[in-house]
Amino acid sequence: MLSAGHACVDIYQGAVASLVPFFVAERAYSYAAVSGVVLAASLLSSVAQPVFGVLTDRWAMPWLLPVSTILGGLGIALSCVSGSYALTVTFVAVSGVGVAAYHPESARVARLVSRGSHTAMGWFSLGGNLGFAAAPLMVTAVVASGGLRLAPLFVVPALVGSVLCLPVLRALEKTARGGSGVAMGTGADDKASFVKLSLAVVCRSIAFIGLSTFISLYVKQRLGGSTAAGTAALFVLYLGGAVGSVLGGGLANRWDRVAVARWSYLVSVAAVAGVVYVPGPAVYVCVALTSACLYVPFSLQVTLGQDYLPTRVGTASGITLGLTVSIGGLASPLIGRLADATSLRTALTPLILMPALSWLLFRTLPEPTAPKPAAPRRTGSPVRRGSV
Repeated sequence: MLSAGHACVDIYQGAVASLVPFFVAERAYSYAAVSGVVLAASLLSSVAQPVFGVLTDRWAMPWLLPVSTILGGLGIALSCVSGSYALTVTFVAVSGVGVAAYHPESARVARLVSRGSHTAMGWFSLGGNLGFAAAPLMVTAVVASGGLRLAPLFVVPALVGSVLCLPVLRALEKTARGGSGVAMGTGADDKASFVKLSLAVVCRSIAFIGLSTFISLYVKQRLGGSTAAGTAALFVLYLGGAVGSVLGGGLANRWDRVAVARWSYLVSVAAVAGVVYVPGPAVYVCVALTSACLYVPFSLQVTLGQDYLPTRVGTASGITLGLTVSIGGLASPLIGRLADATSLRTALTPLILMPALSWLLFRTLPEPTAPKPAAPRRTGSPVRRGSV
């Protein structure tokens, strides 16, 4: 249920980049303008996610799951039917807040039901990645049929996702009445390691969001093809992430998470370089490898963050699953401006350095020990700092 709900929310994160070619075609937006749309989705989300993380550290708020799902869908739908650029940016930002509200609480609940399993968290992340992968298919199917005016159909996944959340809410309520609640870990917070981890996730996010924003336009330009060629590249980028998420959980069961993430980022350096410079249809292979390698560490970084901050699991989830990912969108306008002034290839070249920086940061990180279980808490009851 949680994985499927995650897919229904993250389809709206993927929808923003998927709409970029259609905004360019129907509204004649420049590279800088469409970068501003991506920035709008990231900016409020970047600010809101840590706030929701802090709140979920004090109170369990599972009702956020269906409410935030609906908000994410409405924002994207309204952004497509609004006439002005200002309204488009505003509604995309509203969708970003909905996505921001969902992730800290969903990660907290996922950690609870998975009992800290790396594999289970990988499946939870898989749901989000499948949502990303479905976004270009959904957007293309709807917009190609009747243009942006059919955008109200984008609300359908949000309605499905909110319904899927209801059995989860009932199960959590029953658990709370039975006297068992959210059992998180206790122990000393390793703030220095958490900061390094967060910086590594930011670098990864800049690379992934930068590619997701412009890959469809870049592949279309390089292959001299149609919009469908670019959409296919974006679909491969998102689908590869689904494979990487599941693979990461399995690899972490054999080797420690830090080592798995470190090697994955090292391979990502060559993969991103291939996306930018390898000619012809082989670019699709490089896109798939880039996506898989950038997503192998994804769920591992969430559990690493939770283990580095065992007394602030909600905050850790909001930052590693949300804030640091959203910050990557802040670099998109810079990439867009550089592309307008030079070329897309020139603008995308600096992205090769991002996974290299993540690799360097992971070389300094320790593998945390598993936190000891703490006393459970009831849904909706406040929690003092240090007792989560």
